[in-house]
Amino acid sequence: MNTPGISFPQVAGARSTTPTAIAILADAVRGTDPALADRMAANSSWRKDYIDFFAAMTALSADAEAAITIARAGLESMRGRLLVATDAGDVPLEEAKLDTAPSHTSETIVGSASPAEVLAIPYRGRILSGDELREQLHRWRDAAIVEPGFVTAIEYAIEHPEVLRIEGRQVILLGAGAEMGPLEALAAWGADVVACDVPVDRVWERIRSIASAGAGRVTAPVDTGASVPGVDLSASPTALAAWLQSVSSPGKAPLLATHAYADGGQHVLLSAAADLIATTLLADHDDTALAYMGTPTDSYLVPSSIMDDSRARWASRPAGLRLAQGLTRAVSMGNLFRPAYAAAHDTREWGVADIMLPMQGPNYALAKRLQRWRGVIAAHDGHTASLNVAPASWTRSVTKNRVFNIAYSGASSFGAEIFPADTSRWLMAAKLAVDVATPSLVDRSHPEALLYADANHGGFWRVAYEPKSALGMAAVAGLPSVIGIGGRGPSA
Repeated sequence: MNTPGISFPQVAGARSTTPTAIAILADAVRGTDPALADRMAANSSWRKDYIDFFAAMTALSADAEAAITIARAGLESMRGRLLVATDAGDVPLEEAKLDTAPSHTSETIVGSASPAEVLAIPYRGRILSGDELREQLHRWRDAAIVEPGFVTAIEYAIEHPEVLRIEGRQVILLGAGAEMGPLEALAAWGADVVACDVPVDRVWERIRSIASAGAGRVTAPVDTGASVPGVDLSASPTALAAWLQSVSSPGKAPLLATHAYADGGQHVLLSAAADLIATTLLADHDDTALAYMGTPTDSYLVPSSIMDDSRARWASRPAGLRLAQGLTRAVSMGNLFRPAYAAAHDTREWGVADIMLPMQGPNYALAKRLQRWRGVIAAHDGHTASLNVAPASWTRSVTKNRVFNIAYSGASSFGAEIFPADTSRWLMAAKLAVDVATPSLVDRSHPEALLYADANHGGFWRVAYEPKSALGMAAVAGLPSVIGIGGRGPSA
């Protein structure tokens, strides 16, 4: 038997991620922009140039037909190029077969609490609900921190808290222990959850604690003889798919929510494994719903309404500020305080909000793009899909990364807000619940509207500056709070 799971193919004798990643992206755009595909394929400095390529690819999706073509071609290329191990050797992922019988048993935890009856969101030491929460939503909207569609969705949950239970659905969480995942909220609301994550003690201590304190039901896979539940998604995708079939709740449609994360190329393999699970569920249950959370540090298509607001902010800067920023731009050779939506691919009707950061790397970008493609295609094919942009948040990974920590600490100086992690976690869980319970509220006027129409981008899409050109100065503004001499940092 070969090493189990999904892997990258060997290219020139090595399983390097870069050649395959480039090939997948080039395949994705070749039918829409052959010249861009050729430039990708010929690129020799991918780690330096990938951000520009992702932005160019994003711009192509302004054409609705192109958005679907790119997503389909990208997923097809991924399934044809990545490999899955079988008894007969490695085969393309598209040829993967489910295990004939599940190799895992189950552990189920039923919570001891009663389901929460109102939507309550933690925010900077307070719990907001009802009119207080509504007022805060309006403040965020008026400050251009969130899109109006996001406010509409959360207000719906305030008025109809019964949707939070996601009745009639079995929620399958891939990466259930993720800090930004919805497990805590779903358990509190009384949802029926299947929790999948790696078999690591600390992960399952958290999952079990949340499940026991909640009001729902949480079921987990357990490998024979293992001391903790869990399954390695990318190592055992076909086994997990078979187990999921065995624990499906009669009369309940699946909702697959993908939050799994890993470093480097492993993240791409996790997204590919999740796509295999999604493909299997959609084939078995036509009423399957899919949910993904978009990272704030990515490139997104945005319509003229967002660009016009940003450009108006640029034009309305006070004269003194314009002079100071103009001097700063000149000294920095144009690298600081660039106006937003002024790139060659930004038009009058469509632009690219490009906040992709090199610290995260090209594998992270591809992994998240695979998820976006799947969500866009699912919605286009008539399935329920929740594809939400989450705000930059004070997660553990951010507070441990000195560069992010310093830059985020000064973001408020430029009209953006970094959200407390617990605020983001509960807000995004509520948005997910509303999307699935009331799909008519989801904007489908354009394939990318799933992302831009009701995003919680923290203000980065509507600030006057290209966000990456202001992050350096944000770091200067945020440095005092990080080194403890005032200002607003992650504890604010």
